[in-house]
Amino acid sequence: MLRMNPTPSIVEFCKILTSLFKMKHYPTAISLSNQLQFNGIMPDIVTFSILINCYCHVGHMTFAFSLLAKILKLGYQPNVITLTTLIKGLCFNGKVKEALHFHDHVDAHGFHLDHVSYGTLINGLCKNGETRAALQVLRRIEGKLVKPTVVIYNTIIDSLCKDKLLIDAKDLYSEMIVNGVSPDVVTYNSLIYGFCIVGQLKEAFDLFHEMPLKNINPSVYTFTTLVDALCKEGKVKQAKNVIAVMMKAGVEPNVATY
Repeated sequence: MLRMNPTPSIVEFCKILTSLFKMKHYPTAISLSNQLQFNGIMPDIVTFSILINCYCHVGHMTFAFSLLAKILKLGYQPNVITLTTLIKGLCFNGKVKEALHFHDHVDAHGFHLDHVSYGTLINGLCKNGETRAALQVLRRIEGKLVKPTVVIYNTIIDSLCKDKLLIDAKDLYSEMIVNGVSPDVVTYNSLIYGFCIVGQLKEAFDLFHEMPLKNINPSVYTFTTLVDALCKEGKVKQAKNVIAVMMKAGVEPNVATY
């Protein structure tokens, strides 16, 4: 394409770069971009955004941030997708503290992030054991135009439950309801799992019985978690009763259930 006369526009090249990215041919996309610049074809903001995504996926965060610097130097304003991509790239490559610092820098300079950006950062923090930091990010969302989604709440609740911080998890569950965010099956599964691993089966079953009252159908994971907890406490008869309820509800057991 570079030898065609006239040379295709940057828009046409962007279409090719997008296709290469979707096919996960990141090095090829990066190589094509380098050839464009070598032949005097200047990338636009879309090209830079695609390349940043490619560099993030191959773990070359230094190159990704050098492109961000170039974007700013050329007078372009990075959009929320590009900023979210960089946050995700840092988290994916285990650099969650750098992701948090980048978020602070972006926020301080007046760039606006959305619920996807915050969800990405919170997910990265939770996956790397930084649940308290994730909670702090949630608190910083308050007062902004961004409303936390059920996915954001679920991510932190799940992480709190895995850390056995059940009081904090239950408080956050109550908070999300007060804030008009309805819990879903994922919310309940996390809480039920959390109470089960600390041996508080009464609380786990209270949540289980609450689900139909909120028109939420238990999943195979819900039942399996309860069956596993009962069996570990030697309550085989009750475990069989749960399986019977499961079958009656039309939920097929899986290998883990047995």
